[in-house]
Amino acid sequence: MARILVVDDEVNIRRVVREYAEFDGHEVFEAEDGMQAVEMVKSANYDVIIMDVMMPKLDGFSTCKEIKKYKSIPVIMLSARGEEYDKLFGFELGIDDYVVKPFSPKELMARIRVVLSRNSAPAEEVPDNMTFDGLYIDLAGREVYVDGQKASMTPKEYDLLFFLVKNKNLALTRDKLLEEVWGYDFFGDDRTVDTHIKMLRNSLGPYRKFIVTLRGMGYKFEYSSD
Repeated sequence: MARILVVDDEVNIRRVVREYAEFDGHEVFEAEDGMQAVEMVKSANYDVIIMDVMMPKLDGFSTCKEIKKYKSIPVIMLSARGEEYDKLFGFELGIDDYVVKPFSPKELMARIRVVLSRNSAPAEEVPDNMTFDGLYIDLAGREVYVDGQKASMTPKEYDLLFFLVKNKNLALTRDKLLEEVWGYDFFGDDRTVDTHIKMLRNSLGPYRKFIVTLRGMGYKFEYSSD
């Protein structure tokens, strides 16, 4: 059983999420705006937060930034806006998932289960550091350096890059990346992978060239020391 905080100014949305989450055996708490959510997080612990973007007093993005000053809690963002910019901004803040309204409650519950499972799973053993020309990747320390400068990346960018380099020169479908990096495939969206690949390439600067697009299929990290 998980403690879930639902933050949305629409009472009907909170009611639907509560109904399905409680049916799954979770304990649900509600906040009707961002400021209330921040105060609740300060005084109690939650396993995952389901939060709307457009809210009075404090929007979801600002609320997420404020919450992360106090605690590291997985966040699934809800929004009626599905533009790439909004998703990119959310992922750069460190949210775990982005669900566009109107949404399927069953799909949302599946995404919640994935996030909870991912954050409770023991850390896997990682290999040694890896170097590709001027790109230095410390898998154990979760750090990436581009020409000696530490790259600022989101948690999901690290996960995506590490999976790509561990499977260097292998073709990886979008479905495979969704399954291995996000932990789900059926509920995934190809645009989720494409959006994060775009973010990752921007973070890698000149070494974005190592991430090759396989038209109509997916991506691979292509590198040869020759």
